Amino acid sequence: MKISLFGYGVTTKAIVKRFAPNCFIYDDKFEENSQDEFGNKLLTCNEYDFNASDVDIPSPGFPPNHKLIKKARHLTSEYDFFDMPASVWISGTNGKTTTTQMLKHLLASRGAIEGGNIGNPLANLDKNAPLWILETSSFTLHYTNRAAPDIYLLLPIRPDHISWHGSFEEYERAKLKPLLMMKEGSVAVVPSEYAGFKSNAMLIGYENSLDLSQKMGVDISKIIIKEPFLLDALLALSAAKILFDEIDIEKINNFKIDKHKLEEFYDKRGRLWVNDTKGTNVDATIEALKRYKDKKIFIVLGGDDKGVDLTRFFEFIKTYDVEIFAIGSNAEKIMNFSKNIGKIAHYCKTLDVAVHKMDKLMDENSVGLLSPAAASLDQFSSYIERGELFISLVKALN
Repeated sequence: MKISLFGYGVTTKAIVKRFAPNCFIYDDKFEENSQDEFGNKLLTCNEYDFNASDVDIPSPGFPPNHKLIKKARHLTSEYDFFDMPASVWISGTNGKTTTTQMLKHLLASRGAIEGGNIGNPLANLDKNAPLWILETSSFTLHYTNRAAPDIYLLLPIRPDHISWHGSFEEYERAKLKPLLMMKEGSVAVVPSEYAGFKSNAMLIGYENSLDLSQKMGVDISKIIIKEPFLLDALLALSAAKILFDEIDIEKINNFKIDKHKLEEFYDKRGRLWVNDTKGTNVDATIEALKRYKDKKIFIVLGGDDKGVDLTRFFEFIKTYDVEIFAIGSNAEKIMNFSKNIGKIAHYCKTLDVAVHKMDKLMDENSVGLLSPAAASLDQFSSYIERGELFISLVKALN
């Protein structure tokens, strides 16, 4: 089998290694044709020949308007390409990674493994494992047309990646796509607005964490995890109950939240700072603000907002005691929105400037929050680099 791969990222590199030397890899970054260490061909996009391969697999995130996508005749996703064992797919806008990790934590003793958008490509997963738990992005779902999960955990869908999908409706359509392909006997746990969606799966709708806990028979008072991670925990517990009829509150309470998600720390003067660099969209940042609603909040906003309209966010913060420090490629946009609602905002452009301005204004009763409501790639290599810089800048303050 000859395989064409679009983009040379984590997913395609795993496929390349497994199926060498039968791969043709195309990437805009390639300036000339060459070979990789496994004998696969690295080709410029101008060299693409749709007759040269049996299947075309894009990297997740490879945009649908790219010329290679438009030319491809055998387009598929890695989800369609690989045969899966029993699987749980986890999607939605915020909380996918945490829910995936929580479910793996609950089911590791049963041999479950995690993969997908969480950083473990399907090409590297053990096909003999009894259960795959897959964090599933809208990018992957856009290109998936045959594969379907046995259980689908869908977190709330909020505007995100609009510039990639073209509209919220297309983004939402991608997230709901698995429901169209699921078989009888499968189960999907979905926000209540989708509980009437036409699907062969049994749909369990939920309004919020309390509603889901009641439907699944979980004593929510015994869970020590707080929102916004509480819903993630309840979805993971729901999948464990559906699969094995077990609810292990003690085990979920032992789960440790990843760094860079509402990560609290204190500076030398005892002031609270919060690294929520993974707050890369409006709704994630709204949830962060809710946690500190009783404090004066100094917040760093800005980056690549992915084409999302920020109006709803600025309507939300009208009632909050918030002072804004704008960075990144949409800093001017943030300044204009702030002015329109009468909020104090500082044009900082870069994170170091923002932190030093916050340092001069904060006291022990306030909180310094990095929750940008935007992606990081306009200024950083990743959200992790952004978060680690934030922490180091704060710890260097006198």
